[in-house]
Amino acid sequence: MTRIIEFSGTVLTGPQTEHHGLRSVDGLLTFHRPAAAPDLVLDGWVIPGLVDAHCHIGLGPGGDVPEGVAERQAVADRDAGTLLVRDAGAVHDTRWIQQRADLPRLIRSGRHIARTRRYLRGFAVEVEPEDLVEAVRKQARAGDGWVKLVGDWIDRDAGDLAGSFPARTLKDAVAAAHDEGARVTAHCFAEDTLDDMLDAGIDCIEHGTGLLPRHVPRFVEQGVPIVPTLINIATFPDIAAQAEAKFPRYAAHMRSLWERRAERVREAFEAGVAIYAGTDAGSVIKHGRIVDELRALHAAGLPAAAALNAGAWAARHWLGADGITGGASADVLVCAEDPRRNLATLQDLKNIVLRGEVVR
Repeated sequence: MTRIIEFSGTVLTGPQTEHHGLRSVDGLLTFHRPAAAPDLVLDGWVIPGLVDAHCHIGLGPGGDVPEGVAERQAVADRDAGTLLVRDAGAVHDTRWIQQRADLPRLIRSGRHIARTRRYLRGFAVEVEPEDLVEAVRKQARAGDGWVKLVGDWIDRDAGDLAGSFPARTLKDAVAAAHDEGARVTAHCFAEDTLDDMLDAGIDCIEHGTGLLPRHVPRFVEQGVPIVPTLINIATFPDIAAQAEAKFPRYAAHMRSLWERRAERVREAFEAGVAIYAGTDAGSVIKHGRIVDELRALHAAGLPAAAALNAGAWAARHWLGADGITGGASADVLVCAEDPRRNLATLQDLKNIVLRGEVVR
């Protein structure tokens, strides 16, 4: 390990706070000058490592992938500046990633939980409503404080999106997760699914494309954040085109959700709903695209600094992870320019420091 790294540029400890004099000593951050001279000096704007709050290391288009592929996925995320990942569902146990000092920190959520034959084949634990509560308890114990539900998916009999589980069952399942000390997040595309999830006491919503004005006050009052995964929502027109012949109602619905994606994110943000950045990498989305998601949030209407906050300081605080503070692990990025004003600088990082080691 490089024992002492001096960061000679401006240090952003928050979206509006600047400091100087940051160092990494034996892998930990400090604003105190050590007696010894630095082994390395890095110059540039310093921010905490980015957060991908919806990522699937260990999944590919067909479901589970070998560990070697999962390792390459993790490296791609790291090399894009993602140093903290909130897993949103994986098939195999990925604890081994947490033992690797050269890979991003990982908060696991076990496997997705979906309704039988109502999700991508091979991705999830599939259950009927009567077995949902026990499945949630099992995944809560298997993960790191999160459980992932598939809240809706196409119902082929109805020919459109439909909720996966009855409202009463959802409420019991969320209560069970909370009893196990875990939070629950849910994949939600459709409008009505959000009502059931909010009624159930959900802790987070993934995608949230069905957000309507009636939902927004409840999100604010209940403190429920949204991870919009906009670069994944960009695939909706292709999904609709593939479904058009057999499920025209579903196809029209998916196009409608896509058309209002930016408006819904902007309205939620302006109303005070917490928005966090997540790529949904691991199936159709490639790993290493966190900056694309930040730029998509900015294009949807979030100021550049707010978009960065959604994938940096605020996201770390939400997940209980350290940012740039004395005693924290040296997991930081060095940028050529102020990323609050120019998100594009994140696509050409000067340095990536993980656990006190310069990995790029």
